[in-house]
Amino acid sequence: MQRGVQDENTEREQAGYPTLDLIGWADQPRYDAATHKMYWAKELSFDHDDAHTLNYAVRILGRDNVLELNAVAGMTQLPQIRRDMAAVLSQVTFNPGSRYEDFNGSTDKVATYGIAGLVGVVAAKKLGLLVLLPLLLKKGWIVLIAAVAALRRLFGGRRAEA
Repeated sequence: MQRGVQDENTEREQAGYPTLDLIGWADQPRYDAATHKMYWAKELSFDHDDAHTLNYAVRILGRDNVLELNAVAGMTQLPQIRRDMAAVLSQVTFNPGSRYEDFNGSTDKVATYGIAGLVGVVAAKKLGLLVLLPLLLKKGWIVLIAAVAALRRLFGGRRAEA
């Protein structure tokens, strides 16, 4: 992933964007089998800036899809992002029939990219968008992509009443 980021810096510079360095993991990738969620965070530097950027990612696995949630902030905000993301995740579920546990091995297709692909391939695909984020951020602001409004739109906005 680091090599891929470096290889794309020439294109970034030619397009007028800052260069990007993937410093490493801010939070190692981990999979929670009980909730079918994958977590990881990358530490990034734009134009070799001393103030590094955090890209915190969560992937929620469903029967047919993966819901992607990302938070972008300064590295010092990692503890806050963990807390805030936990609050957001407590509100997110797939509809019955679309949940991971609704998978039917006799009729459903198994994803070919696997868990590692969620970190590598999907993360690499998103790097193009990630380059634009520092231009939108000011110090101290947190951007939650696919936050509450999008979640409500995707999942109907309300939980079924008992």
